[in-house]
Amino acid sequence: MGTMGRQAEINGEAASGDRETPEVLFDETDDAWDLPPVTLTLRAATGGERLDKWLAEQLPEHSRSEIQRWVAEARVTLQGRALKASYRLTAGDELVVVIPPPADFAVEPEPIPLDILYEDDDLIVINKAAGMVVHPAAGNWRGTLVNAVLHHCPQLEGIGGVHRPGIVHRLDKDTSGLILVAKNDAAQRALQAQFQERAIQKTYLALVHGWISPSRGEINAPIGRDPRHRQRMAVTTLARGRPALTCYEARGFYEQTDGPRTSGAGRPRYTLLACHPLTGRTHQIRVHLAYIRHPIVGDPVYGGIRKGTLDCPRQFLHAERLRFRLPGSGQEVEFSAPLPADLQAALNRLALHTAQSSTTSLSSVGKGLG
Repeated sequence: MGTMGRQAEINGEAASGDRETPEVLFDETDDAWDLPPVTLTLRAATGGERLDKWLAEQLPEHSRSEIQRWVAEARVTLQGRALKASYRLTAGDELVVVIPPPADFAVEPEPIPLDILYEDDDLIVINKAAGMVVHPAAGNWRGTLVNAVLHHCPQLEGIGGVHRPGIVHRLDKDTSGLILVAKNDAAQRALQAQFQERAIQKTYLALVHGWISPSRGEINAPIGRDPRHRQRMAVTTLARGRPALTCYEARGFYEQTDGPRTSGAGRPRYTLLACHPLTGRTHQIRVHLAYIRHPIVGDPVYGGIRKGTLDCPRQFLHAERLRFRLPGSGQEVEFSAPLPADLQAALNRLALHTAQSSTTSLSSVGKGLG
């Protein structure tokens, strides 16, 4: 299905001055810069077990005594009601667990290899590998990009906060590609200002389900917490979320030749997109592309279940390119990182359709902001 299937309005190609400028935050970061509590929703498949014992089995990285403390602090609820540690589960119980950050947690340097593309006195440009979390958080207190950077550059400690030193934007754990790290407070402020002013140009490569039409467009739809699944983001009204704007253009149209034919539609089809997020909401590209019914291949949260489609080891999303001004000299620079081997291998299994027409028209997919 093409992009038009989810449109609320089509404005054509509007001049940038005619469009309200969305609020800009740091890349893929809507959360506060202090470590926030983490909220989990867990469903009991069977009944009869004590609450604290069951939670310890579900969350093995936490001790039973720690979990009992959460229960005593009313951090474990069922339909808004705080539970006791001795509560016996009923099959189907949906429990909400609020995990606090450790009060005395210290980020330790770790000798983890980094793919550094550029470094000067002010910043580091890193090609982040998929599977690496950017900064410590619940369930990922070790092995993060921050741990690795502190080992490479010990003087970063304390720059921009003790838990996220030098971090001015972030990438999802399973998103690979370019990320900037500031090495001093002045550089961090300068880079943050460029993000806020949209002076930093970001390009992500995403392989999506279906042939998108037209081949260039923008998605202007607010993003906030999904009211039904609080661990997910969703397109919402402006009252429930924040403005979010993503531009895209097709890099290529593909078809799967080695899989089963889909009902009435031949072989599964895909489009390789270059996406340019102009705002920085959590999961923005993933949410926007799923909203227009072209979800990212391999996305376990927003991609849905699609039988017989391309086998991809992770979400096909890669931060390919960054253009920005160096904080020290003001010189404009650009860095790029090619598709990593796992995503390139997935793409190589598809057949490129060079005959697929590529229109230069631009669609504007919007959602009511009231």
